[in-house]
Amino acid sequence: MTAESKLRAAVAEASDGSDSRRKILTLIVTCAVIFLDSLDTSTVGVALPSIQSDLGLSASSLQWLVSGYVIAYGGFLLLGGRVADLLGRRRVFFIGTAVFVAASVLGGAVSSEELIVASRVIKGISAAFTAPAAFSIITTTFREGPERNKALSVYGATAAVGYSVGLIASGLLTSVSWRLVFFVPGVLAVGVLLMTPAAVRRDVPADRTGRSFDFGGAILATSALLLLVYALVQAPLIGWLAPATLISLALAVVLFSAFLIIESRHHDPTLPLGILRSRGRASCYVVALLHGAAAIGWQFVAVLYLQQILGYGPFLTSLAVLPIGVTIYLTAQFLTSRLIGRFGIRVVCIAGMTIQAVAVGMYALVGLEDSYATLVLPGLILHGLACGVVFSSVNVGGVAGVADHQQGVAASLIVAAYAIGTGVGVAVMATIISARAATDAPADLLGAYQAAFVVAALLALLGAAFSVFGLPAERRAPAAPEAVPAS
Repeated sequence: MTAESKLRAAVAEASDGSDSRRKILTLIVTCAVIFLDSLDTSTVGVALPSIQSDLGLSASSLQWLVSGYVIAYGGFLLLGGRVADLLGRRRVFFIGTAVFVAASVLGGAVSSEELIVASRVIKGISAAFTAPAAFSIITTTFREGPERNKALSVYGATAAVGYSVGLIASGLLTSVSWRLVFFVPGVLAVGVLLMTPAAVRRDVPADRTGRSFDFGGAILATSALLLLVYALVQAPLIGWLAPATLISLALAVVLFSAFLIIESRHHDPTLPLGILRSRGRASCYVVALLHGAAAIGWQFVAVLYLQQILGYGPFLTSLAVLPIGVTIYLTAQFLTSRLIGRFGIRVVCIAGMTIQAVAVGMYALVGLEDSYATLVLPGLILHGLACGVVFSSVNVGGVAGVADHQQGVAASLIVAAYAIGTGVGVAVMATIISARAATDAPADLLGAYQAAFVVAALLALLGAAFSVFGLPAERRAPAAPEAVPAS
């Protein structure tokens, strides 16, 4: 080997090492944001009674601390993904995280119910921009294939860990002051801001020469999603046949139909419809929606069962469901990417959704005096296993073959599918419980919970069936990502 060739080899090796370190930093920073978003969601939920007591919030305002975030998050997701593609993923990620910091400070400092609700809405909007930006930063940093699969598995596992840590940390923070529930995530997010310039490569925004932004499509999509999520959140409280629910759902359908018409004609649409023409990608979005409905809907009822039937307090409930986060993390970290590489997304999703149905269905057998170890714990572990494999699989499949400049909008479709699925699942479960529980007596509540568990299991089985018939059997990754046509 000549001196020149040795020098080239040394430079290449050094470059590879530097690139690997940069990728690790990128993954740390992007995972930190999803960790904080998940942690923030769970900590605020546990702190609600303390916030209500201290600020004298009405029941309506207390509800909007949760639903305001959910509605804003679900409504702005598609716009957030498209803006990340157009203006630059790192820029949107940085600005969104900065807004998260500001909203955290606002929420922790105020004593007004209007302002604290506003802080949660602002946080929901910031998450709608940072989530697809972070997701697409990962998919454009790591090569499609095993490398990306592993990174997305870690990303998905981090979300579960953040939620679980938040459940436990919230009790400790609230014992000092509920304001720490807002301040602590904000302080941690400052660290993410400081690391971002060094950890995330500057990406070149899409070339907008001679092109106009699809303002009409963006407004229609955001409005339709806001109305849809609002209806799903409010329906269990005011009724599915209430005028506000019916009008919101009808308007959402009309606006979304108009959105699709505009997108099919616009030369540079908010949602390139070609992304949905891939059978594999479109099926992943549907599976994500069904999985979100089954898994989160079940989890909503399982927490009620632990508290209302077994008599667990909030902190003990947090400890009881901790195996979910641990199992999701271990599965996603050490198992899922290997399974995808060996068997393909279709087989893994079929297996995962079937396990989900078994885990959820087990809870239909629970009784008034069952011990934690008999059915509860095994169901939690199976639930975590299913979530670990399904979540990572649809993440991988939902962005496969999409060009870098469209990764943001593809990522937002996955996140939006889960957000809508979550809304559907919780709304359906809450409606079933309300209809079946004649009184607050444990026996009546148990019957209602069992009925809800059966429906959640059916949703999981529907997801398994859709995986069988919707996802293609092809295992090979596309040779090279190509930009899909606008329509």
